[in-house]
Amino acid sequence: MESGTAAQSTETGTSNRSGAGAAAEAIEVKNPATGDLIASVPVDSPEAVAATVARVRANQPDWEAMGIEGRYHWLGKLRDWLLDNSERINDTMQAETGKVRGDTGIEGIYLTDLINFYGAKAAKFIGEESVRPHSPLMASKKLYVQYRPYPVVGVISPWNFPLALALGDAIPALQAGAAVVIKPSELTPLGLIEVIKAWQEEIGGPDVFDCVQGTGETGGALIDNVDFIQFTGSDRTGRKVMARAAETLTPVSLELGGKDPMIVLADADIDRAANAATWGGMYNSGQVCLSVERIYVEEPAYDEFVAKLTAEVGKLSQGPDGRNFGKDVGAMTSPNQLAVVEDQVNDALANGARALVGGKAVDGPGDYFEPTVLVDVDHSMKVMRDETFGPVVGVMKVRDSEEALRLANDSRYGLAGSVFGERERAESVARRIEAGAVNVNDVIVNYIAMDVPMGGWKESGIGFRHGEYGIKKYCRPESVVVTRFGGKREPTWFPYSKTRRGLVTRIAQAFNARDLKRRLGLRR
Repeated sequence: MESGTAAQSTETGTSNRSGAGAAAEAIEVKNPATGDLIASVPVDSPEAVAATVARVRANQPDWEAMGIEGRYHWLGKLRDWLLDNSERINDTMQAETGKVRGDTGIEGIYLTDLINFYGAKAAKFIGEESVRPHSPLMASKKLYVQYRPYPVVGVISPWNFPLALALGDAIPALQAGAAVVIKPSELTPLGLIEVIKAWQEEIGGPDVFDCVQGTGETGGALIDNVDFIQFTGSDRTGRKVMARAAETLTPVSLELGGKDPMIVLADADIDRAANAATWGGMYNSGQVCLSVERIYVEEPAYDEFVAKLTAEVGKLSQGPDGRNFGKDVGAMTSPNQLAVVEDQVNDALANGARALVGGKAVDGPGDYFEPTVLVDVDHSMKVMRDETFGPVVGVMKVRDSEEALRLANDSRYGLAGSVFGERERAESVARRIEAGAVNVNDVIVNYIAMDVPMGGWKESGIGFRHGEYGIKKYCRPESVVVTRFGGKREPTWFPYSKTRRGLVTRIAQAFNARDLKRRLGLRR
């Protein structure tokens, strides 16, 4: 680490807290690339969490009243701060995650684009909608729907992308008019603390945006106090979040694990496929929910693909690089995840798989696992069933696309997938993958195509990011019915009479008995 606010051991925390009790303990944040202690962060008690939520809740009505343009004004200031402080942010992320420099910059680019996307699209996505009455019985009524935000949205974010997956959920919620409180991973809280402090002190933003620090107890307290919870993490923890939220009937959106398949057809551009698999499997040390983890290759292309893939993976350099862009693959951010990766690879090797590249943890300071390509794998092995979340890919030879599809869909996960081949054929195969998103002749790119939804099927989650739903999920539709004209009383009101009821019945029968499409001129 060359420079940056988190480069040296320090005690830090968010500012502008009111009513927060004294922390009973502190989180030690270490650099996974070196093992060095870089910060000590106070843990928020459940009472402090409740006080933080109550404080931003009190300020949320004024934030909502600003309207879409007023809120975008402040989020635009956050965008500009992120752009102006990109190197400082990247320094901090490297220190707390162990990423190489080449893996850090994408988070800031993504977030600034996201702010502009929802700033431009929010009026279309959550603006007031006029609705035409379908029945002459409602002819005197004006109908419209307005979208009101959940007052306080809680975000529980993971350690692999500390800013993109925390602010990436906070930004649409804030643009929708909600107040937001984030609990980041205890492994990587420092970058978010910097952003919150900047919002409060440098930008001077409204007091509707804060974070709390801690482990499971802190997360539980956040769930108990907010009106909507967005969680990103493992399916195991996601189930616990959903169960806790059920106690207060708090709605949730869950982005959980993935075991994303890649299919390589015989007519694929093998060079492009091998390069995509290398980056898609090893980017961020494989610690991406959308990582390529299992690859199915049609038999005619198998040998060439494996040779090129192993050659490309074998060229990757690994280790800390500061600001120098001297390495390709960084450290494993979580020591526990390193143990998971090691267990999966050892299980595969013990059951007949071969490691053509890599295959073991790296000795020395820091938490590293070698970029690894496994062959002779099958679905009896953990590495082909369970999320690996590390720099490991398993490659299987298949007879044809039908076998590839059967294996690709043989998973409890369904987050994303990719198919490489002649475009029309590859697209036809991709349409049959059971996942929330598919890429044709590309990998992971669906995440930055924010015009379309991104989310999981099966056990990969509930709910979606991006697109219209990515902001609308933070809102509650409120239907408004306005009577524009009428007498002293409606025909259906008291006192009941046979004459008035008969009139209403005859109108309803005449209207409903006819062909609706013909009457509306939709069909001749």
